[in-house]
Amino acid sequence: MNKLPLSVFIIARDEADRILPVIRSVIDWVEEVFVIDSGSTDDTVEVSRNAGADVVFNEWAGYGPQKVFGETLCSQKWLLNIDADEEVSDSLRREITSMFEGGQEPPLAAYQIPILICFPFDKGPRPFAPSNDPIRLYNREKAGFKSELVHDSVVLKPNEVSGKLKHHINHRCFRSHHHAIEKINRYSSMQAEDMIKKGRKPSVLRLLTEPMTAFLKSMFLRRYVLFGVNGFTESVIYAFARFIRLAKAREAWKQHEANQSPRMHD
Repeated sequence: MNKLPLSVFIIARDEADRILPVIRSVIDWVEEVFVIDSGSTDDTVEVSRNAGADVVFNEWAGYGPQKVFGETLCSQKWLLNIDADEEVSDSLRREITSMFEGGQEPPLAAYQIPILICFPFDKGPRPFAPSNDPIRLYNREKAGFKSELVHDSVVLKPNEVSGKLKHHINHRCFRSHHHAIEKINRYSSMQAEDMIKKGRKPSVLRLLTEPMTAFLKSMFLRRYVLFGVNGFTESVIYAFARFIRLAKAREAWKQHEANQSPRMHD
């Protein structure tokens, strides 16, 4: 089949065990696929190259900067960003392909894509699976990633309009509970650092209430209640993630205030 005038870029580090199906979900129908590696110690680079992707090293500077760098590698006007734990579904491939039929291109500046959670050991998302809808397909002349440490979101240029696609990406977020805690520990440290840089000190009230609020949001608004013990476990983990970033931010503030206080002399 003719490949679409579309560049795909994927940021990755130590993803050798799961990046292959991610690349395979796009490699046959898009013009180019880039993997931006930030120093993998496993076989991520070799696996990615063998799958047909171009691999480029870029030292880690945060999610936003890494994705902005990925944009600079791409030669096409239309970009599709996916993560190393995400697979484009066959239905989404067909939907995107139809948007470029006959040499046309999508009419809007950017498109949100449903990202559906897949629980470990599941082949695909369950019915009513939790999801979010970030912009992932966009015209680089009209939109692009923000260069922020944690919040790696696409923003539209003034007066531009986005739409939403019907079909989805499969998101295999955590390999295991062990992996979830490791990822949360790393990500929450970056979130806390970002809060400090922006001068945001979490209140005691927020520290006390946000974990329960996050748990209820996960269980009911995100529909994890439909998934039994798995849903309950994931909701507790989500609540912990929201709590620990606030705790780390308050800890950092206290350290900063202690460093600024005059030292006591004997």
